[in-house]
Amino acid sequence: MKIFKIIIKEDCLEDAILASQQTPEFETAYPKSEYNKRLKDVKHLILTAYISNKPIGFKIGYETLTKKNFYSWMGGVLPKYRKLRIAEKLMEYQEQWAIKAGFLRILVKTRNKHKAMIHLLQKNNFIQIGIIPHSPNEETRIIYEKKLPQ
Repeated sequence: MKIFKIIIKEDCLEDAILASQQTPEFETAYPKSEYNKRLKDVKHLILTAYISNKPIGFKIGYETLTKKNFYSWMGGVLPKYRKLRIAEKLMEYQEQWAIKAGFLRILVKTRNKHKAMIHLLQKNNFIQIGIIPHSPNEETRIIYEKKLPQ
């Protein structure tokens, strides 16, 4: 089995967007303007995972209006690298950052069709707190939270 050195960096928005554009689950990737709009004037975290200087995963989130919750908005890993626990490493990094930043909980919204993400959230002690029904059912949104230690 080949060993990969995974590097996680903060604040590399262009590389995170590049990874999002190569993530097949995002049929239509957001343009940079949407990222700029959501991240403007709020505390936020942009993480990008690299192997051999190539962006292969990302996780982006920002504070909510209450300023007590951190919304983990977007994330993904290129299919070729999904067995390397990169999504989990990004999630762990984000959680430690959110704790240090003083957030009370992390919120995540995913779609019913993203079974791997649902499994990852449950494995990492996120609790389902809501559902936003959609048709077809695969598009139903599921909201999760994880309370953070203070």
